[in-house]
Amino acid sequence: MQASGHHSRSRMPNTLCCQPVLKFESYSPQQCHNLNPQNSSHNSQDRFCTLESSLLVETCYNSPSSVTFSPNNESSLSHQEDANELKHKLRELENVMFGPDLDFLENYENTLLASAEIDSWRQIVEPTPRGDHLKQVLIACAKAVSNDDVATSQRLMSELRQLVSVSGEPLQRLGAYMLEGLVARVSSSGRFLYKSREPANFKLLSYMHLLHEACPYFKYGYMSANGAIAEAMKDEERVHIIDFQIGQGSQWVPLIQAFAARPGGPPRIRITVIGDATSAYAPRGGGSNIVGRRLSKLAKSFKVPFEFKSSSGAHLENLVDRTGEEALAVNFAFVLHRTPDEAVNTVLRMVKRLNPKVVTLVEQELNTNTAAFYPRFLETLDYYTAMFESIDVTVSREDKERINMEQHCLARDVVNVIACEGGERVERHETLWKWKSRFKMAGFRQFPLSSLVNGTIKKLMESWCNRFSVEERDGALYLGWLNRDLVAASAWK
Repeated sequence: MQASGHHSRSRMPNTLCCQPVLKFESYSPQQCHNLNPQNSSHNSQDRFCTLESSLLVETCYNSPSSVTFSPNNESSLSHQEDANELKHKLRELENVMFGPDLDFLENYENTLLASAEIDSWRQIVEPTPRGDHLKQVLIACAKAVSNDDVATSQRLMSELRQLVSVSGEPLQRLGAYMLEGLVARVSSSGRFLYKSREPANFKLLSYMHLLHEACPYFKYGYMSANGAIAEAMKDEERVHIIDFQIGQGSQWVPLIQAFAARPGGPPRIRITVIGDATSAYAPRGGGSNIVGRRLSKLAKSFKVPFEFKSSSGAHLENLVDRTGEEALAVNFAFVLHRTPDEAVNTVLRMVKRLNPKVVTLVEQELNTNTAAFYPRFLETLDYYTAMFESIDVTVSREDKERINMEQHCLARDVVNVIACEGGERVERHETLWKWKSRFKMAGFRQFPLSSLVNGTIKKLMESWCNRFSVEERDGALYLGWLNRDLVAASAWK
């Protein structure tokens, strides 16, 4: 296991700096709430982040992890389901899973842990007899479901209902959602539940912000991708970024700010958005055009020449400047895992023909694509156990917003992985080993990440809690919790 070699530093400023937030309508980066009590006294003012100075501060990114890019614009979920059946199935699942807890949850206050309380949560979650028993029952129930053993699965589901809680310990909370997935799988209602868990746009943004504050490996995955782009483009005068899912566009705010501070002046930046601009992760009433206007306004305030366009992606070759005066970067952040297998390979070959200077890939590090149901269940249990444990060091178990965040941002994916098959199963994660194989088959070779940015990410992650892990390995950056990798970032050329 070797760390990646030392790479030349970008000519961008590498002094860590924080300045007052530019008031940028509702789009400007949200105030960065540092949940580390050691630093809480320094967060009294709004701050923004820049690169390599900008990228090294904790920016509140929006995740596009639940948005699909499909060259044929096909949706894997039917939009013609019977409304009454949907309502009935959801009510049945809610009664089974959360009936006793609903009134109790309404009394939760929306608060984060006080500094003293956070320290107590920083202790590793030790296995308990109750936790071990819950894990064993979950696995046994999944095995029974896999074997179509109805009597055993029903008996174990009844036992699990007494063990799980959306407000309990990490495994209890995860167990509640995994049980929900098992119930939905048996009743063939996974597609209904998955659709129902997509919240309203304004609520989703709040939940995603909390998720990235609670799980820093997500936003630092974006940061590592930005670092690779900055490194590749440090001497370029014209930069074109093709983003296959821009979401709210917040990934590009620190990069624009960083290019603005580049010695010798900023490059001319062009961003082209590919994909569904009407998803819940893009603003309503205008989609990516709203994002474009806001980024344009930000770039203008920093005196950065800027252009923004959106495209269906049908003819990528027509989007690229063929004069050789413009350097191309392509960004795949938490999007390829929701693209069908055959389409992934097609997209990668199309991108390779564009001759990009750098392609960035950020994905969750687990295999839920080709595995059969039972091993897929075990992989999901292991992966999300680590994630739910990590959340406990930053957010109170009794915070209702945390419960909403887990239900809408994490449980939704868990249920889809467990309850759905075929075209209805859209959460198809793969490990970086498999992504490497795909990229190499398409003709790519790995591009070095920014050692300066990755080194700073490691320090920032450890400042949250020393049980967060950051490791440069085989040319990629792995971010996770203890010995479990959760997010992997890499760059290609």
